[in-house]
Formats: sequence, C-alpha cells, structure tokens
Amino acid sequence: MNDKPDLRERVFARGLGYPTNEELLMLILGSGTKRCPVETLAKKVKGVIDVASRENLIECLIEIPGVGLGKALSIAAAVEFGKRNAQIFKKRIDSPSDIVPYIEHYGFKPNEHFITLALSGAREILSRQVVAVGGNNSATIRPREIFFEATKSHASAIIIAHNHPSGICRPSNLDVETTNHIHAVGELLGITLLDHIILTKDEYFSFSEHGMLN
Repeated sequence: MNDKPDLRERVFARGLGYPTNEELLMLILGSGTKRCPVETLAKKVKGVIDVASRENLIECLIEIPGVGLGKALSIAAAVEFGKRNAQIFKKRIDSPSDIVPYIEHYGFKPNEHFITLALSGAREILSRQVVAVGGNNSATIRPREIFFEATKSHASAIIIAHNHPSGICRPSNLDVETTNHIHAVGELLGITLLDHIILTKDEYFSFSEHGMLN
C-alpha cells in the first residue's frame, strides 16, 4: 500500500485521536494482499468486529480472506485490551480495595513504578498514568508530573501508588516524606490526595487505611 507511510506520518504528527477506526485497523493490519488492499481489508475487519461476540471474534476474523491466525490474534488482542483498559474509567472509588484491582499488576514489576490516578468530584477515575519508573528500590518523582494530568482533566482528587520490588509492603521514611509533600502541594492546588498505596506481589499497604494522611 503506497499511502501507508503517509498514514503513519499523519498519526505520528497529529496523535492517535486523529485516525478513524478503519485507519486504526489499517495500522494494526500493516498490509493487505494483492487482491485486497489494506483499506478494503480494514473495512471488512471492522464489519466483523461490530457484529462478532467476544467468544467467536477470532474465528470470524480468520474467515476473512487475507487475515490469517497471526493477524486475527493481533486484532482480537487489541480489541480485548481496549475493553479491559476502558473498564477502569468512570469507576467510582469508595475505598482502597476498589482501586487495587486496577493497579495490582504493578506489584509484579521488577522496577519501581509510580502511578497517579486522577479522580472527579464524584470519585470516578478520570485517568491513570505512570509518572516515573526507577530501579529496583526507588523512582524519582516530581510533583509537577504527578499533578499534570490531574490539572489537565480538572480532577478534584488523586490517588498515588507505587510498587516495592523488594516485597516489603510497608512505607519507608522517604515514602512518608513524599506523601506529606504531595499532600501539601495538592492542598495548594485544590486537589485532594485521597490515598497512597504501596504494592507488592502479595499485598498492599494503604496510607488512608492506616490513618497516615493529614
């Protein structure tokens, strides 16, 4: 397909909000066949996605000429990932146990990841962002990175979280100092720090549950 590089360049320049759904599928497919250019193939794939169920999507995709098992799996995986990722947004958070299922996978990371979740006034999740990735025992964080997405989405509160690759699920002195500093910055910005959660493979520690937030 001659215009595939042009599509990639346009998306790179304008962002993922620019392409249509069919153009997103063109990017996933990568190429078509001699008898079926990628534009036509993308339309056929979209038609199948619109009507197929979760259970038979792969089988239906394979029936499209030009879509083998590899492409069918890639498309189905992208669809499934989108659905799973979308489930977190607009989820109301009333307690630490509500948020843990959406971040617990970070507890298995070999390096420390620092995550910020922005919440609306109704305590619904607006965004989730990894703001820092460090070594096996620390990650450097800056308040402006923590609050950037929250201010952009007009959030009224945030929850921060990070994992302890060491497996020790209790806050260090630095964790406590960092929490207090972020809490103070949030007060100035009018954004409430609701909780700081520490994750390991087996458990979590909540600052709010232990009465450690000012």
